[in-house]
Amino acid sequence: MTFDNFIQFVVMGLSLGAMYSLISIGYTIIYGILKLINLAHGDFFMLAGFLGMWGALYYGVPLWLSLVFGLALTVGVILFVNWFIYRPLRQHKMAAFTSTFAISMIVQASVIMFLSARAQAFPHPDFLNAPIKIGNIIIPMITPFIIVIALILFGILTLIVNKTKIGRAMRAVSLDMEMVTLMGVNVENVIAFSFALSVVYAGMGAYLWGMRYPAFDPNIGVVTGLKGFIGAVIGGIGSIPGAMLGGFLLGFAEIMLIGFFPEYTNFRDIFSYAIMIIFLLFRPGGIFNVKIREEKV
Repeated sequence: MTFDNFIQFVVMGLSLGAMYSLISIGYTIIYGILKLINLAHGDFFMLAGFLGMWGALYYGVPLWLSLVFGLALTVGVILFVNWFIYRPLRQHKMAAFTSTFAISMIVQASVIMFLSARAQAFPHPDFLNAPIKIGNIIIPMITPFIIVIALILFGILTLIVNKTKIGRAMRAVSLDMEMVTLMGVNVENVIAFSFALSVVYAGMGAYLWGMRYPAFDPNIGVVTGLKGFIGAVIGGIGSIPGAMLGGFLLGFAEIMLIGFFPEYTNFRDIFSYAIMIIFLLFRPGGIFNVKIREEKV
């Protein structure tokens, strides 16, 4: 591999990792608040992508407006699901966990029935097709665009969590929900905001994914969602900085595997799952060594 090729693979790895990180954040926010692994998270990623592009593709709505509208609809769906399904089951951990699988299947089947069972060409601005040439290095504009947008979103999330009242409430609820309730905090509003925030970041990840890999189909949330979960595990599920770092490292590792060992390209998914197993065996708290509180029966 030449140095120019190496730089191209590095940038591609960071771009893929940025998208994984946006998905990982959703898993870690909900797990941090509720100790719930939301198996439907990848399907909300897919739903946001479909709803976001639908208005632009079939109704002539400006792309930016269609994306905003799709994100708002997806947030509405997750708030409905949280209130009527997740909330009543919250005290029954296994039932709540199982319900996320059912929601995953319902969301996926609904998109297939009411929108499309086939892959759709995700629209994107024309300027993202322009190449960036630095010497012998040629990088599509979309690649650094994804990294920059993701970094901006990570900065916004950091400010929300650390500098706002709702962010402080989220951190407090993640530590001791009962105590926070006794202190007069509306925990239901905090949980609802956390679900909305997780879906917003998944939706932004979906939009960037669709612009980078235009064939967007109803099954895309399965594997992509799993990769986001692996990123959360690598960083330490429950840690937002861990989710960011874990997603970046996973995407970078996958692209480096392809770059250095192209004959093993078809093994990239196996490679990712193997990394997760290694972390679960030898460092279950992830890079940030997040301590998992286990309830005693």
